[in-house]
Amino acid sequence: MRVGTGFDVHAFAEGRKLILGGVEIEHDKGLAGHSDADVLVHAIMDAILGACGLGDIGIHFPDNDMKYKDISSLALLEEVGEKMSAKGFEIENIDTVLILQQPKVFKYFEKMKENIAGTLKIDIARVNLKATTTEHLGFCGRGEGVAAQAVALLK
Repeated sequence: MRVGTGFDVHAFAEGRKLILGGVEIEHDKGLAGHSDADVLVHAIMDAILGACGLGDIGIHFPDNDMKYKDISSLALLEEVGEKMSAKGFEIENIDTVLILQQPKVFKYFEKMKENIAGTLKIDIARVNLKATTTEHLGFCGRGEGVAAQAVALLK
C-alpha cells in the first residue's frame, strides 16, 4: 500500500470558466491557470503521483509548455493514471476536500465523481468528495480563490 497527498490552490479570475472535477460550475468567475485550472483534479493528480514516487504535476506538465495551455485537467489525469498503472499500482481509494466559500458545489459532486472515476477507470465508490468553507477567513473565505486537498491510497 502506498499513500500520497495532494494540495493545490488557484485564484479566481474574470473571463474564465470555473471547472471543478471536470464539471463546469455556475459562477461569475473561473480559476486562473495555464490549463483549465481544475484545482480538484490537480490535487488528485499530485496525490497519485506522490504515492507512486513520481514527483508532482509541475514536473510532468510544466506551466511553461504551450501544449498544456487551456488543456482539460481530466486529460492530464488520464496520463497520470497511465503512469500509475505503468508502475504497477492501482487505486484503492481517493478522498478529497474542496475549500471554498462560494459557490456551493455539492449538487455537482455526482458528476465530478463520475468524471474522476471514469477517467481513472475505477469504480465510482472509490472516489469521495467533500467541500468546506473557511468561515470567511483567509483567501478562500474572502472569495479570492479555491483550494483542494486529496489523499490517494494505492495498492
